[in-house]
Amino acid sequence: MHLTETTPSFLATRRGKLTLALLCSVAFLDFVDASIVNVALPSIRRSLHFSVEGLQWVPSGYLLTYGGFMLLGGRAADLLGRRRVLVSGILLIAVASLLGGLAQSPATLVAARLAQGLGAALTLPAALSLLTTAFKEGKDRHTALGVWGGVGGLASAAGVLFGGVITETWGWRWVMFVNPIACVLVLVGVFRLIAGGRDETKRGAFDFAGAVLATSGMLLLVYALVKAPTIGWGDTRTLGEIAGALALLAAFVVNEMRHRNPLAPLSIFRINGLGFSNVTQLIAFAGFLALFFFLTLYMQNVLGYSAIQTGLAYLPLCFAIAISAGVSSQLLSRVGTRPVIVTGALISSAGLFWLSRIPADGNYLANLLPGLIVLSLGIGGVFVGVVTAANAGVPADKAGLAAALLNASQQLGGALGLAIFTAVATSRTNHLLAGGAPVSHAVTAGFQRALLLGSIFLLASAVVALRATNTRGEADPEIVDAEPEASLAA
Repeated sequence: MHLTETTPSFLATRRGKLTLALLCSVAFLDFVDASIVNVALPSIRRSLHFSVEGLQWVPSGYLLTYGGFMLLGGRAADLLGRRRVLVSGILLIAVASLLGGLAQSPATLVAARLAQGLGAALTLPAALSLLTTAFKEGKDRHTALGVWGGVGGLASAAGVLFGGVITETWGWRWVMFVNPIACVLVLVGVFRLIAGGRDETKRGAFDFAGAVLATSGMLLLVYALVKAPTIGWGDTRTLGEIAGALALLAAFVVNEMRHRNPLAPLSIFRINGLGFSNVTQLIAFAGFLALFFFLTLYMQNVLGYSAIQTGLAYLPLCFAIAISAGVSSQLLSRVGTRPVIVTGALISSAGLFWLSRIPADGNYLANLLPGLIVLSLGIGGVFVGVVTAANAGVPADKAGLAAALLNASQQLGGALGLAIFTAVATSRTNHLLAGGAPVSHAVTAGFQRALLLGSIFLLASAVVALRATNTRGEADPEIVDAEPEASLAA
């Protein structure tokens, strides 16, 4: 059934605007949590006496469960009720954050971050699927997804900003304590604006085997990627973990093809462009998210910035991404998603290439700000275009699954990019140190090599995006019926 010109606009109503603000607040909370601890890591290490190896699990623990449980969280939202799953995830984030802020040992903080990631894996796909089912194809959905995409890019930068400001003013524990306060406010909005309930016909048909295989495979894959820079890419353990993860995911695909009520019906990949949108997201985020890791280290370890100075350095990035996302969402109905994604990725690649030229004796205005502005003007279009293309034509009963696939590709991209780029940066730095180069120059050269590779990834995402859906948000594309026997051609 196609929408007509007389279909009323939900977004034009007060309730529609509040619903969009609420769902984007959930996304902002999840994305911020992924990056807010980065600037606080030195303070956390001193306070809880972390080892160097153990400290990486403060950011990586969140990433592990976030990416590992994303698919399960998305499908649970479809089958068990989106509000129920959303509320459960928000409560889990609140409790885990409170325990993390009170942590007196490294193990407690890492456990809290693992629980935070699980909560985010429940909330994010539920929130995005609520958005795509509440705002129908056309101008409403383009505007809503434009705001969502802008919030995604904005939150990644804002997390670093907030982390620096909070750490230097109130201490690192408040990086965790702000979450329970935010969660209470979000829960009030959820109960006032989001209807409950679930499709009773789907009870008792849950694919537990698929859930175990998908979650185990994703967890093992993300874990292998996170540990690879430390253990070594050629190490037998790393290769074995990656092989084991791929075997579990292959078994998952076989299970989905045979199960009468699969966790992830493979027919969803027959929706035009969904696969290419996800691959574009994966590659683009591999390049983009690495930016914060390496530039933060550069500013603090090479330029000597404090935590608050490092956070404030990202402030122009936040404003520029918001502007970029807003402009891009308006362009979608005119030119379609594909030109917006491709152009955005090319601009972002140029900005990251500019940043790859940072010198050891650099300064903010000359060497950081121009590249940050250029990159942010492009990345907003990538976020907005990809999330719109990936959700075009997705039936309502699979909205959670589509949202989970998109966000899982983002998390896998971040883990993959960080693992690869860290290995490249470390290799370059160690080579120069062995040759007698000054530490600051050797470290900076490693960062340069990593950022250059990130720009190449963004360039590659533009090439992949040429095959993504070019929707302008007219009437719904042909929606694929759910069939257990799905084609894997996509």
